[in-house]
Amino acid sequence: RAAREHNIPEDVNKVLENKVIETVSDLCYVNMSVVEMTCLDGTHGEDIVSKSVSSHSDLIPGVYEGGLKIWECTFDLIDYLSEAEMQFTNKTVLDLGCGAGLLGIVALRGKAEKVHFQDYNSTVIDEITLPNVVANCINDGNRIGGRDDRKIFKLPSKRPRKAECLPDELTKCRFFSGEWSEVTQLLLSSNKPCSKYDVILTSETIYNPDYYSALHDTLSQLLDKNGRVYLASKAHYFGVGGGIYLFEKFIEGRNVFRTSTVKVIDKGLKRFIMEMAFKDSS
Repeated sequence: RAAREHNIPEDVNKVLENKVIETVSDLCYVNMSVVEMTCLDGTHGEDIVSKSVSSHSDLIPGVYEGGLKIWECTFDLIDYLSEAEMQFTNKTVLDLGCGAGLLGIVALRGKAEKVHFQDYNSTVIDEITLPNVVANCINDGNRIGGRDDRKIFKLPSKRPRKAECLPDELTKCRFFSGEWSEVTQLLLSSNKPCSKYDVILTSETIYNPDYYSALHDTLSQLLDKNGRVYLASKAHYFGVGGGIYLFEKFIEGRNVFRTSTVKVIDKGLKRFIMEMAFKDSS
């Protein structure tokens, strides 16, 4: 799938039209069910919603890669970043396979200098990622409920009120869709030169072993020589064959990165947070 950059509309209020915004762990995100209903008519270019519904699947290789859903390891990684008191100040950050973009939004709130978001599907960027980033840049004054409650974020009926920081925060962000190799090529050959990333955040992107080579190449080409990758994954993905152990073995075979497990979540299906760095990095 060819890569493209998604421009932020001049009138960012339009991004939130017909969206229902909820909160979890103090992060705003669009209600996915409402997005699915509005995209079901097939008028959106990729038509991924009706294809996902008709095939009863959250993953259709080469068509739709799961971005209409927030997967549980995303919250594992958010928790880890908080527990580790991860510092994003003045860092350049990539949310790879971003879906809802919550990891990148955490980095943005942590005063990152630049945050870039990538998802396979352009529909996901336009209908979910970009609205989520905009919603999180809007003044918290309209929010109902406490920090960790799943509550409705009530937007004014016509025009959402802008926070003063909105333009500044959004100018730090860029949005890309397309497969990893294509996005890498676009970033490295862009008119707006892209510096390598200090931090790459990615969650539940190693479910399919067929993608390991492309993911490895993307990380090795886009990560700064002293940068870090934080990857969240289940131990094993039944039905597609990937998982943390298989990916770790793949990384060892390539001999480019060193890896370490920084957190294990033992509730339900075992899940992991892995840190990756270049073998010759400081």
